[in-house]
Amino acid sequence: MKGIRLCGSGAAVPRLRVSNDDLSARVETSDEWIRTRTGIAARRVADESESLTSLAAAAGQQALQNAGWDASSVDLILLATSSPDDLFGSAPKVQALIGAGSAVAFDLTAACSGFLFSLVTAAQYLRTGAMTRALVIGADQLSRWVDWDDRRSCVLFGDGAGAVAIEACPAENDGLLGFRLNSDGARGDCLTLAQTSERAELLPGMSHQRGGYAPIGMNGQEVYKFAVREVPAILKQLLADTNTEAASIDWLLLHQANQRILDAAAERLGIAADKVLSNLANYGNTSAATIPLMLHEAVSDGRIQSGQLIASSGFGAGLSWGAALLRWDGPTS
Repeated sequence: MKGIRLCGSGAAVPRLRVSNDDLSARVETSDEWIRTRTGIAARRVADESESLTSLAAAAGQQALQNAGWDASSVDLILLATSSPDDLFGSAPKVQALIGAGSAVAFDLTAACSGFLFSLVTAAQYLRTGAMTRALVIGADQLSRWVDWDDRRSCVLFGDGAGAVAIEACPAENDGLLGFRLNSDGARGDCLTLAQTSERAELLPGMSHQRGGYAPIGMNGQEVYKFAVREVPAILKQLLADTNTEAASIDWLLLHQANQRILDAAAERLGIAADKVLSNLANYGNTSAATIPLMLHEAVSDGRIQSGQLIASSGFGAGLSWGAALLRWDGPTS
């Protein structure tokens, strides 16, 4: 059984920046109200020249460049997204845009846990020797599914993409030291992007369902309680599984949903605040993109160094949550 090596990262965000003050011109809210409850100051929203596919492709191309790979050497592209441009899948279009003609490409949907689930999934193809190189992309354009007149939810979400290039390596150099993944559909109604139930006549006496989706619906209080309970618990289980002390963790990299969740998780794990990576003030919740986007920023500015240990957790709709213990081995600034 082989290991995997994290070789390069990339990211892409829309040009349009929407601040809290901008939103207060549309809904009854304020910069102070949003910051104190979420830690978010601004978010990015895709304009008419940008799409989920274009952002994902740009992030993927940057990850390939930073890994020093030619696109033709990639065997697998996994696109973690809940907001594809095409319900049949956007990964094949990303494959074409980046010129990775030899790669099989498909979407994986697990909402805000999607990147972590996709990273673990891609790793299994590499561990068995079936494939050698993979590109894992997390990207979401949730701005098109937000009710921009609902002040409770519209302040939370933004668009973006992040990517990591991984390759098979000798087991002794494994960069995925352990993982745990969980789902609980019984609690799934807390956070949804559900189909609409509109029906139309097909033939006399017969009807069919029209395609369409309602805006994002969430019970913020229940999602918060879920996250602050389950995220520290699964990370503690993972550390125990891998015989890793919390003190040896260089960085805590969580899904960027709410600063209070990040702070609570770090406190329960006994991890110092200066080891918690956070950029949600600038981007909000970009769903499957948050972890790779934050990873790329911390690699690019030199915070994350080669050989450092990263405890990561994704959590969100489904409900789904997971954790992975990673060692970075790619280039750093």
